[in-house]
Amino acid sequence: MVLLLPSPPPPSNSLLPRSSPHNLLQNPTKPSPLPIPKGPNEHRRALLLLASSSLLHLVLPTFDSLLPSSSIARAQEIYELEEDERRVVRIFQDTSPSVVFIKDLQIKPNTRSVSLDFSEDDPVDAKVEGTGSGFLWDKYGHIVTNYHVIAKLATDQAGLHRCKVYLQDSSGSSYPKEGKLIGFDPAFDLAVLKVDVEKNKLRPALIGSSRDLRVGQSCFAIGNPYGYQRTLTTGVVSGLGRQIPSPNGSSIQGAIQTDAAINSGNSGGPLVDSYGHVIGVNTATFTRKGTGISSGVNFAIPVDIVVRTIPYLIVYGTSVRNRF
Repeated sequence: MVLLLPSPPPPSNSLLPRSSPHNLLQNPTKPSPLPIPKGPNEHRRALLLLASSSLLHLVLPTFDSLLPSSSIARAQEIYELEEDERRVVRIFQDTSPSVVFIKDLQIKPNTRSVSLDFSEDDPVDAKVEGTGSGFLWDKYGHIVTNYHVIAKLATDQAGLHRCKVYLQDSSGSSYPKEGKLIGFDPAFDLAVLKVDVEKNKLRPALIGSSRDLRVGQSCFAIGNPYGYQRTLTTGVVSGLGRQIPSPNGSSIQGAIQTDAAINSGNSGGPLVDSYGHVIGVNTATFTRKGTGISSGVNFAIPVDIVVRTIPYLIVYGTSVRNRF
């Protein structure tokens, strides 16, 4: 605040009487000095003005000090919360176009030689045997998912199973394509599908590393639980180096434990870090016996295992030991 104080007193020679010849000769153009207050009322008014101005100047607080410290802390907390929310939104927006929704369809025996219509609606001659998630590995249409998501397709001897994959276009809308099984490895619960889509329409996921993960760091699971496409759940890395069972009866070493919710339909989807990089493949959850409710103890296959396994499956298909 700027206070307008009275002007400083004029030089001493200006206090000479206005009619003084000396004053007129020495300062012929000098303006007249301010009038000196006359009478007790004018003196009192001038003193009050000076006293009030000085008092305001000394005690006027800053704007921040007018606010309680708790209000300032709350405003800072809200700002930081908004920053965190914007970060999570950005992670989802950048990653979700790489996530796909997978349906395992079983067709009737008398229609197995007929080409199915993979339009938006499921074929009337097919029923959904299971659903899951996956993510785009490259621009050639390869998709990573869990083996147990497509196990019936992998072990189908009668040719009655088909795989329907929903992808996301540039506008955010889903469109279906048939997924062809390229290879699988039950030992690590991994499989590769392939869709026939133009390269410029595909957005592969960003692959990170699980080598330097730390317990407590944030992570995010994206998938299609119970058929609800592209669902985001958040949590932290709860543990490292866990051992979980694999579909072939052996065990997967080094699994990532997280409290980010992983439910039926999340399997095969990506677990990503705060930069949107895939650090694991969501694969399993412990449920309370007889309830079907997640206990909050969920697991993902480390992406370092995925990086070693998927290129082999793409090039060579299913390994000899896993062929049926």
